[in-house]
Amino acid sequence: MLNVAVLISGTGSNLRALLEQTADPAYPARVVVVGADRDAPGLQHAADFSAPSFSVPYTAFSTREEWGEALAEQLRAWEPDLIVLSGLMRLLPPQVVSEFAPRIINTHPAYLPEFPGAHGVRDALAAGVDQTGASIIQVDDGVDTGPLLAQERVAVLPGDTEESLHARIKPVERRLLIDVVRRIATGDIDLTGARA
Repeated sequence: MLNVAVLISGTGSNLRALLEQTADPAYPARVVVVGADRDAPGLQHAADFSAPSFSVPYTAFSTREEWGEALAEQLRAWEPDLIVLSGLMRLLPPQVVSEFAPRIINTHPAYLPEFPGAHGVRDALAAGVDQTGASIIQVDDGVDTGPLLAQERVAVLPGDTEESLHARIKPVERRLLIDVVRRIATGDIDLTGARA
């Protein structure tokens, strides 16, 4: 059984999908803890599924490094086999990445390396492209630059807004995440081999 920690900043729709999947005894992973960098509404999903949770508010620390150390301390206590960044809207400090890599993966609402960063959906619309996508990557020290584990295209439709396009990307993102976590748990994806 793969023990997974999930880190969020917002509503946690990907988290909820993963929690629903891990409730199935046939799924080879379980969420052992959910963490957030603020009082995120998505922490309610953890409560709904009786999953432990913690919050390490970024604003409570004077430096990103201090926040990272407090976050790492929480994660160490749970000894996760995998850390999923699911809408965590902060870059992990380098010391956290180096401690837990290559066991950190991230979801991203674009077809990387297209449109990295915090506004992938908005940037795709601004660029006027006719398709974007969703990606699951391993986390490195860059901004959405880690090795790709899975991705899929999503069409940009005439009249799309940031909200409507993101609403179509999210189900693809969730499906890819659930599949990637399963494949890591079964050994079909070897994170040590996937790391650049």
